[in-house]
Amino acid sequence: MRIIKKLDLYVLKNFLTLFAGTFCISLFVVMMQFLWKYVDELVGKGLGLDVMAKFFFYAAETLVSLALPLAILLAALISFGNMGERLELLSIKAAGISLIRTLRPLAILMFILAAASFYFQDVVSPQAQMNLYQLRYSMMQKSPELEIPEGVFYSDIDDINLYVRKKNKETGMLYSVVIYNMRDGVERAHIILADSARLETSADKLYLLLHLYSGEQFENMDAAVLRTQHVPYRRETFVEKHLLIDFDTNFQMSEEDLFSSAANTKSNVQIIADIDSMTSECDSMGRAYFAEMKEGMLWVDTRASEAKLDLNDGEATAEVPNFNVDTLFSKMSQGEKETVLRTAIQRIEMNNMDLQFKAGVMTDEENQIRRHWMEFWRKITMALACVVFFFIGAPLGAIIRKGGLGLPVVVSVIIFIVYYVINTGGTKLAKEGSIPVWLGMWMSTIVLAPLGVFFTVKSNNDSVVFNMDSYVMFFRRLLGIPQKRHIARKEVIINDPDYASCSTRLQTLAAECRQWKKNHRHLLLLQLLVVVFKNEKDLQLEQINAELESLVEELSNSKDRQLLAALNQLPILSTAPRHRNRLRKEIRTAYKTCDQLVEHCNRLSAKS
Repeated sequence: MRIIKKLDLYVLKNFLTLFAGTFCISLFVVMMQFLWKYVDELVGKGLGLDVMAKFFFYAAETLVSLALPLAILLAALISFGNMGERLELLSIKAAGISLIRTLRPLAILMFILAAASFYFQDVVSPQAQMNLYQLRYSMMQKSPELEIPEGVFYSDIDDINLYVRKKNKETGMLYSVVIYNMRDGVERAHIILADSARLETSADKLYLLLHLYSGEQFENMDAAVLRTQHVPYRRETFVEKHLLIDFDTNFQMSEEDLFSSAANTKSNVQIIADIDSMTSECDSMGRAYFAEMKEGMLWVDTRASEAKLDLNDGEATAEVPNFNVDTLFSKMSQGEKETVLRTAIQRIEMNNMDLQFKAGVMTDEENQIRRHWMEFWRKITMALACVVFFFIGAPLGAIIRKGGLGLPVVVSVIIFIVYYVINTGGTKLAKEGSIPVWLGMWMSTIVLAPLGVFFTVKSNNDSVVFNMDSYVMFFRRLLGIPQKRHIARKEVIINDPDYASCSTRLQTLAAECRQWKKNHRHLLLLQLLVVVFKNEKDLQLEQINAELESLVEELSNSKDRQLLAALNQLPILSTAPRHRNRLRKEIRTAYKTCDQLVEHCNRLSAKS
């Protein structure tokens, strides 16, 4: 019992040491992918280190659930690959300890990590996602840093286009400046030309101070006559002029209430409560829309009613019995017909727009409910992915028996890509409503969980999962592809073949082959079906095959190259009933080769 405890500690130590490194690597990889996705929102904003640190910290919190399964997969592959490469797994199995028993402490650890992952996604990640949304929105609203290029119009200042032909980076002076100021409207645009200028930012970072030197300003005086030939304008020549431009470059956080409705900012308890509320609201809205449509202008009461007169507040109203609309329409004049048709078309278009609006509202509500269910199931499946990836990586590492960062990294990346593609496809189908939400979110787990069970069983039974020869042999047998012999000359031979005896046996074998072919020359279709479906054995064929292999084994001890070359021409007989058509050709090749071997055996027997 003490040895088993030490083994558990040893396995845990090996795994946790690698897990710490692989988790950092995986988190860095997914962080780089996230940063590449939102790099446009960060560049040129002049954000401080504190803002950038918050951004990366919140992003890391939201990406932990994605990096954790990849880290577990990679750590399991490397740790068990190292143990297999150092023959430690072989020693453990030789001591009578199965692979399942070796995996037990790590399996318990994986379930603990899965529970921790779910807790992290349900408690920590929603608040981190809220903070990240708030920070990203605030970064998008922040004005960019003022970096005016040369030779092009700069338009990042609201309602102002600024052109600079040349600038001095050391002194900050701008030369040959053209300014289009349209803050009073396009019709009242101010055009300023200056030989030189200098741009500063106010101390509170709320304004830009533009000092202009030696220039002119043009301003349109009357916007009403802008399209006439003569437009009055005002021209001003200045030696020095100062402009104050609103340009807030401070960073301000937005309100959290803007993102409180997002599904990934809520815990599962909140998601279930919101789903119930949204479902009730959607049902009430649907019933209200149905009642409104039922009483609307498109509703036609086809029930017959008798004409009667009612007096309501002095006004007379009458219920008219059913009448023929076509007859009434045919008695109208041409102008009345056009008016009626125009009115009908307008009513239909209005009702169509109303129906489209209501359908859009209902679709949005259903999509919102679907997104909440997707987030609910995502937290569970991402937590279970830790367990699934472990039971894929650990047995696979024991089978591959290769440690380090070479083959395990390649295999883990391939498996994770397959998982990511399946998960993305299932999420997309669930989001579109093509399949149930739970099926789309569980699709990756449903596909990969049997793979983990398969690898675990194969590794525990020491099966050669990645032995390519076994797969080649399987498909050869399945497709009926003939095999070829590869008999090489042996360097050391203890006993030479008895060529005289082999010659007699070869003659007998050739005669049996000819007899078998003669008996099966005209095989009826019914007999073939009986042989195939009942899988009956051909005893004569099995005897021929046994005698053939016995002769090959004995004659392979020969040193004669011609005999060995003829021996390689003997086919490997396929005794499967479904390969009977190919078998007749092999039998013909067998007895012809036996005749050649008889001549070689007689020649060698005469020499000896």
